[in-house]
Amino acid sequence: MTSTAPPSARQTLGLAGLAMFVAAANLRPAIAAVSPLVDRIRADLDLSATGAALLTTVPTLAMGLCAPLAAVAGRRLGLRRGVLLGLIVIAVATAARLAGGPTWLQLSCAAVAGAGIAIAQTLLPAVVKSRFAGRAGLATGVYTAGLGAGGAVAAGVSAPLAGFLGSWPGALASWSVLALAGAAAWTASRRSLALDRTAAPAGPLTTGLPWRSGVAWRATALSAANSALYYCELAWVVPLLQESGLGAGAGMLLTVMIGIQVVAMLAVPAVLGERRDPRAGLTLTAALTALGFAGLALAPATATWLWILALGIGHGGLFTLVLTVPVAVSRDAAEAGRISAMAFFVGYGCAALAPMLVGVLRDATAGFRLAFILLATVAALTIVPIARLRKGASRP
Repeated sequence: MTSTAPPSARQTLGLAGLAMFVAAANLRPAIAAVSPLVDRIRADLDLSATGAALLTTVPTLAMGLCAPLAAVAGRRLGLRRGVLLGLIVIAVATAARLAGGPTWLQLSCAAVAGAGIAIAQTLLPAVVKSRFAGRAGLATGVYTAGLGAGGAVAAGVSAPLAGFLGSWPGALASWSVLALAGAAAWTASRRSLALDRTAAPAGPLTTGLPWRSGVAWRATALSAANSALYYCELAWVVPLLQESGLGAGAGMLLTVMIGIQVVAMLAVPAVLGERRDPRAGLTLTAALTALGFAGLALAPATATWLWILALGIGHGGLFTLVLTVPVAVSRDAAEAGRISAMAFFVGYGCAALAPMLVGVLRDATAGFRLAFILLATVAALTIVPIARLRKGASRP
C-alpha cells in the first residue's frame, strides 16, 4: 500500500502563488474589455468621447472610494475570505452587464465591479506580506503579472468575442466566467495559502489610515500617477492609434503592449532582486514610461513599435515596483494593508479623473497630442516622490 507524500514547502508556495495569479487576473477585465468595444458602445449609447470615458472613470473612482471596505472585509472575514468576497462581487457585477443599455445600468455595473476590485486588490499586498515576506518583490510581480495578463486577454479577445456573439454586452458579461474560475481557484488553494493561520487573522487593517506618514503619502502619490497612466492606456491608446491611421491593428498593438508589460512585471523585480534600493528601478521605468507617452503624443504613426515597447517595458516594470512600495516600507502585514488602503483610496480617486480629462481634451482639441504630452509629464514627475523614498518602516 502506497502513501501520498505531502507537498514540499516549495510546491505549497508555488500553489499559493498560482492562486494569487489567477485571482489577480480578474482585477482588470471589467475595465480593459471596454476599450476595444468603445466605438460600438458609443454608437449604441450615443456617447461623446467624454461620456465614453466614464466607463473607465466610474470603476476606477469606485476602486478608490471603496478601498476602505477592505478594512471591514479584513476585520470580519480575514484575508482569504476577504479576497474571495471581492472576486464574487466582480463576477456578479460583470454578469449583470449582459442586460445592455441604458447607460446608467452599465455605469452601475462598472461601479460595483470597481468596488469588488477594490476589496481584493487592497488585501493582496497584505497577503504578500503575510505569505511571501521573504520574496515580496517576486510575489508582487506574480500577482501584477496576473493582473496584466487578465487585462491583455480582455483587450485582445473582447472585440472578436463581441463579433462572435453579435453583442458587446455579451462580450463584457462573459468575463464573469473568469471571475468565477478565480473564486473557485482561490477557494481550492486554502491550505496552500495558509492565511487562516496568520498572526493577524482579523484582517490587515485594524487601525486608521496613516495620514501623518510621509512615506505613505509618497506611496500614495506614486499609486495615483501609476494608476492614472494605466487607465489612460487602457482607455485611449487604441483610439489614438486608430486616429493615426492604424485601423484594426490598433487593438492588436494594445494587446502586444500589455503582453510586454506582463513579462516586465515578472522580469523587472527578478532582475533587481529583493534587497536592492528600489529607487533606481523606479526611476528607470518611469523614464521609459514617459518616453513611450511622449512618442505616442508627437509621432504616433512613426516608430510606433518603439513607443509600444517603451510603454510595455517601462510601465510594466513601474507597475510592479509601485505596488511593491507598501510592502517594502512597512513593518508588518497590518501596516502594509493600511498603506495600500490609503494609496488606493486617495490614489484611485485622483486617477479616476485622468481618463475623463483625456476625453475632454480630445473633444476640445480634436486630437490626443496635448493629452498624451500631459501623461508623459506625469510619468516624468513621478521621479520626485521616488527620490524621497526610503526602505524601512513607514515614518514621516
